[in-house]
Amino acid sequence: MDNRIKGLLIVILALIIPIIIFVNYDAIAKYDWSSLGYFGVFLVMLITSATVILPVPGLAVATIAGAFANPLLIGVAGGLGSALGELTGYLAGYGGSELIDGKKMKEYEKIKKMLMEKDRAFILIFFLALIPNPLFDIAGIAAGAIRYPLWKFLLACALGKIIKVAVFAYLGYLAFAAL
Repeated sequence: MDNRIKGLLIVILALIIPIIIFVNYDAIAKYDWSSLGYFGVFLVMLITSATVILPVPGLAVATIAGAFANPLLIGVAGGLGSALGELTGYLAGYGGSELIDGKKMKEYEKIKKMLMEKDRAFILIFFLALIPNPLFDIAGIAAGAIRYPLWKFLLACALGKIIKVAVFAYLGYLAFAAL
């Protein structure tokens, strides 16, 4: 199969997932995710992170869940779900780079070389995942476009998101304890 067709199919897949989420938003919002415990937090964070460019507030769920469950486990479950949800952005970038003219790929190669040198991309992805940042999808798209290794992207993303979600869960725990 031609690389451009593969790229187009990957981009379509990456866009279909958020569309399915938005079309079914009412059913998703009404579902009792708390009945699933930590797995429910994992799924909510996966779903809210899979919406490329259009942020959905999954951290609010993690904050509330932290008041009723172990904040560290909320952080791990939510962070892993969130990292996997970010695959939609990564795939959009990966597939989109197949659609770009070969002349423009020279610019991508320069950026890739700069980011891969001393593995700056890992550190950048980690810090962007760590801070509350609705534009993280751009980092995922860029990582996919420069063909940053998927396992490194997921590891950096998961580490940052686990810490971030755990902090929000602890804030929920502390707020509930204060009341």
